[in-house]
Amino acid sequence: MTKTESISRTGEAVSPDTGSRAAVAEFMREFKGFRDDIDDRLKQQENRMTMLDRTARRAARPVLASAAEGEAPHQKAFAAYLRSGDDDALRGLELEGKAMSTAVAADGGYLVDPETSSTIKSVLSGASSIRQVANVVTVEATAYDVLVDHTDVGSGWAGESTVSDSATPSLDRISIPLYELSALPKVSQRLLDDSAFDIEAWLAGRIADKFLRAEAAAFVNGNGSDKPTGFLTHTKIDNDSWAWDKLGYVATGTDAGFDDTEPGDALVDLVYALGARYRANGTFVMNSKTAGAVRKVKDGDGRFMWTDTLAEGEPARLMGYPVLIAEDMPDIASDSYSIAFGDFGAGYTVAERPDLRVLRDPFSAKPHVLFYATKRVGGDVSDFAAIKLLKFGLA
Repeated sequence: MTKTESISRTGEAVSPDTGSRAAVAEFMREFKGFRDDIDDRLKQQENRMTMLDRTARRAARPVLASAAEGEAPHQKAFAAYLRSGDDDALRGLELEGKAMSTAVAADGGYLVDPETSSTIKSVLSGASSIRQVANVVTVEATAYDVLVDHTDVGSGWAGESTVSDSATPSLDRISIPLYELSALPKVSQRLLDDSAFDIEAWLAGRIADKFLRAEAAAFVNGNGSDKPTGFLTHTKIDNDSWAWDKLGYVATGTDAGFDDTEPGDALVDLVYALGARYRANGTFVMNSKTAGAVRKVKDGDGRFMWTDTLAEGEPARLMGYPVLIAEDMPDIASDSYSIAFGDFGAGYTVAERPDLRVLRDPFSAKPHVLFYATKRVGGDVSDFAAIKLLKFGLA
């Protein structure tokens, strides 16, 4: 055997060319196996990405009846009740203690599911209503009491004087009763039978819209009879003679308008009629028509007193203070109280119960189904020193 020959695996001598071809063939087989393995892995990855894409698309679709398996038990049971009136699942959850104290139908309906309830609350809190700047408390009772101490606590410097005891406290009790607020959305049974119809979102939107409008009007002008007491319904008095239980006002000096020569002076007087501890958190409240008139008011140097903010969601500002547009405020007229300024977080309290009930009524408006939604809410002035009014009159 020559030096150029080699031994094959079987022990036979092979030439160098034959050995090279065998090595190349072996390499190609191994490379093909490696390539096939890479292709398989890529296909598996592609399949996984396709499944993820389908899952994301399903999540973006409206909630269908067939998708109820992924819902929370209470939400699933509540949706079944809204669509067909089947309350067996809700009753079962109540018996198991899983329905967040769900009320039986005889007690006025069933509690809405937490997601729907949160949607309604977020709409109410974010809308243009006194609720947005007021003190909002949640209570379990039928009324909310606010105690106001009018006395000053004794004070002194240590080592210089003896700190005297506080005087006998003079307390005022302000009781804010809660009243039932209701909404009555109506929908056809045919639409309820459509599995693509998102009944929870529709119901939340309709209830929130009705509640928002009713609350906004009551917090400004409510007479306290089966509804909250609006701050404008309290007795008004010239701020120089202000006393507790009354709201102080500043007059523009011009009937049904601002002064012709110094229109901005009345706004300045209104701001500084409010005590310093309230003024830091002050907010102007007026309707759109009044805001249109105020935007034209200039100070003594000819500068507009109204400024618009560039940040999204930020309110406009008047003399540096935010402006809340509440359409239930009165238009500018003779002796009208069309602008309020104050710390409404201290000056006005909204009290409400946390539960929101819905009762399904398929009989009263056939072939439509009514949903009787109720909640309990109240509101009233809690600090008469924290809100001042601008009167468009001579005095």
